[in-house]
Amino acid sequence: MDYLIPIINSIRDQIHQNAVKSGWWHELETCERKERNKGELLMLVVSEISEAMEGERKNLMDDHLPNRPMAEVELADAVIRIMDYAGGFGYDIGGAIIDKIRYNSLRPDHQPENRAKEGGKKF
Repeated sequence: MDYLIPIINSIRDQIHQNAVKSGWWHELETCERKERNKGELLMLVVSEISEAMEGERKNLMDDHLPNRPMAEVELADAVIRIMDYAGGFGYDIGGAIIDKIRYNSLRPDHQPENRAKEGGKKF
């Protein structure tokens, strides 16, 4: 799965470059890089997840991409925001994703037999 790391990080870079070009990482008047508030950026991810939940709850189609379910589009927005954040702060999100997949595959609390036990991880 290591072959996926540069692919994921390339997507991260493209998304972040698009955000930079759109002016989200620079002052519009001076073109100087601005300090982004990490808490605010992370809460924007949460807002996208909340919108996905609302789309699922109401079984809505998306307003901007009416051929797609709202939840699908809002999840894409959340991934875009995460990738932009990772690009802006230099996170190796590709490596972290692959490491976490590997770690989770070996976790006893992620095995079906352990999840089914009393007190097991149900959610």
